[in-house]
Amino acid sequence: MTMPDLNLLVTMNALLSEGSVAGAARKLRLSPSAMSRALARLRYETGDPLLVRAGRGLVPTPRALELRDQVRRVVHEAQAVLRPAFKLDLGTLTREFAIRSSEGFVETFGSAILARVAREAPGVGLRFLPKTDKDSTPLREGSIDLETGVTSKEMGPEIHVRGLFRDRFVGIVREQHPLTIGRLTAARYANAEHVLIARRGLEMAPVDEALGKLGLERRGKVTVGGFSPAIMMARESDLVATVPEKHTLGLCKGLRRLPLPMPVPPFMISLFWHPRLDADPAHRWLRSIIVDACRTDAA
Repeated sequence: MTMPDLNLLVTMNALLSEGSVAGAARKLRLSPSAMSRALARLRYETGDPLLVRAGRGLVPTPRALELRDQVRRVVHEAQAVLRPAFKLDLGTLTREFAIRSSEGFVETFGSAILARVAREAPGVGLRFLPKTDKDSTPLREGSIDLETGVTSKEMGPEIHVRGLFRDRFVGIVREQHPLTIGRLTAARYANAEHVLIARRGLEMAPVDEALGKLGLERRGKVTVGGFSPAIMMARESDLVATVPEKHTLGLCKGLRRLPLPMPVPPFMISLFWHPRLDADPAHRWLRSIIVDACRTDAA
C-alpha cells in the first residue's frame, strides 16, 4: 500500500482555512503556482474539487466543509506531537492567555484568579473578553485559550469540558424591596415589574417556562442586553432582575437575593478549551487555577 503524502494535510488545512489559493500560499510561504499544483494534487487524491469558482472567489464544496474541522484537528495534533516537551518554569514563563466569559464571571472570580497568577507566574498576562455568543469557532481557531459558560448544541463536539460549579437563578432586588416583606409566591414574583435580559442563547427561558406551567408570565418593564445593566437597574429601582446566583455574586453586593418561588432546574457553569491545548503545561496550570478559584468562591 502506497503511503499518502501527509504534507498535503498541511496544505489542505491552509486552503480550507483561507478559502483562496493566494491566501494559503502566503500562509505557507509558497508561490501561488506551487499552491495551485498542490490543490490539483489534493483534488486528485480526494476525488473532489474542494474549492470551486464562485464569481471572483472560491467557495468550498460540501466535501471540503465536511473535512475542514477534521483536517484542522489532525494538523494541530501532529504539531503537538512534534513540539519538544518542556518543563514548566512559572517564574520565567512569559505568555498571555485570552479567556472569554459572560458578565459577572470576572467580577466574581477574576481577582482570585489574577492574584494567584501574579504570585506564581508574574510574567503571565490575562485578557478577559466578553462572551457574545456560544460559537466555539474562536476556541478552534486559537483566538481564545479558554471559555466559561453553559454547554450548548452550538459547542463543537471536540471541545473539552470541565465543570466548575452548579448554579441557579435567583431574583435580585434592592434592600427593603416590597418582595422582601412577607411570603414570596410565584404570583407575587411574576406580577412584580421586571428588568428582562435579552441574550443570545435564551438564558432566561427556564424561568419563563416554569412560570408558564403555572399560567403566569413576568411583567417586563424594560429589556437590557446583559447581567450588569439588569443588576444596576434593580439596584436603583423596584425592578426585579433574575440572574445566575454564584456567577454574578461580584455584581450583586449590597442587594438582596430571593430564591425563586417555583421549581427551576439548576445548571452547570463549565470551562471549555480546544484539545490541541489539553497537554500544554502552561494551559493546564491556568485551568487548575480557574477550577480552584471557582471551587473556593462558589462554595
